[in-house]
Amino acid sequence: MSGLAPLRVVVIAPLRFPIRRPHAGGLESAVWNEVDQLRARGHDVTLIAAEGSDWLDERSEFTIPAMTWPGAARPTDDSYPPSYAARSVPALDRALDRIATTAGDYDVISNHCLHGLPLERAGDLGVPMISTLHTPVDDALVASHAAARGRRSEFLAVSEHTRLQWADAGIESTVLANAVDPLAWPLGPGGPDLVWFGRIVPEKAPHLAIEVAQRLGRGLVIAGRIGDELYADRAVLPHVGGAIRYVGQLSPVELAHLVGRSAALIATPVWEEPFGLVAPEALMTGTPVVSFAMGGVSEIAAGSVGMVTVPPGDVAALAKRVEHMIVRASREPGFRPAIRSSAEARFSLPSRISALERRFRSMLDASESASEQAA
Repeated sequence: MSGLAPLRVVVIAPLRFPIRRPHAGGLESAVWNEVDQLRARGHDVTLIAAEGSDWLDERSEFTIPAMTWPGAARPTDDSYPPSYAARSVPALDRALDRIATTAGDYDVISNHCLHGLPLERAGDLGVPMISTLHTPVDDALVASHAAARGRRSEFLAVSEHTRLQWADAGIESTVLANAVDPLAWPLGPGGPDLVWFGRIVPEKAPHLAIEVAQRLGRGLVIAGRIGDELYADRAVLPHVGGAIRYVGQLSPVELAHLVGRSAALIATPVWEEPFGLVAPEALMTGTPVVSFAMGGVSEIAAGSVGMVTVPPGDVAALAKRVEHMIVRASREPGFRPAIRSSAEARFSLPSRISALERRFRSMLDASESASEQAA
């Protein structure tokens, strides 16, 4: 840390899932890694997150009650049960009250919450806040930011695509891309099967990866949490069997091992992906990636060795480029190491955390300067 004093950071997590491994999704992974890396560097990190998260005392006022779904309701990743408004959000409000009453104990707030309350209260907490934009534009978050009094939150965006979307809605930000821990995603030897991993939801479209594998006559391993049971039951699970395998949600070590021993990653987003963390994760293992060109994914591909995109929804083009990548990897012994080297240069988690530290310190310096001028 170059002799600088440790920072006292509050990290506000999204409230849908606990922040722990195996990660529920890319957002939860990003927040977990931020907390883990900051703590490893000696910073004092206070986490506000859902019950069951790492680093939380379950009796703490910073522990948010877990969401509960009523009766026979089937949980989804794009809706909230009544308990969210009835229990989770009020608990978040109380946690923010605690921050406000002890503001001198903290230097900066790193906000990843998808509810607008932290943005609305940014000016009355007494601690400078920076919020990371992980999603397409959310009108409720824009309104919450506009409603804030006093010093409002600053913003980071996970991609240029996301920055531009939010700028159109009046929210200015700077880009700090998501990143991957090179130690957690080691170089792998490759293998015969294709892989698809992520949340099993319609907007990620793993059923199209199945179609690609079938066109090519290759095996496919699907890994990930089912985030939409109706979609999985209709479009994915009926095709599992033989060359198509579903292995469920794996631990980080198991997942990195699977991806590193795969011939190629098929990424099939059919929505405007804000970033697309699965691509850098696969690239870090040396596994080539072929994806639809959606949202921030194109930015990842543009500067990466071993990743190409095809027009959205063009399954035939996706299959053709997958086969090309597999042939290239078989003919070029240095291809997989070159893929990893490129990924390390662009998406190394330690580099991202260093940039985040610098931003935190500049915010703290600006806050102290403003206080001195006011005095």
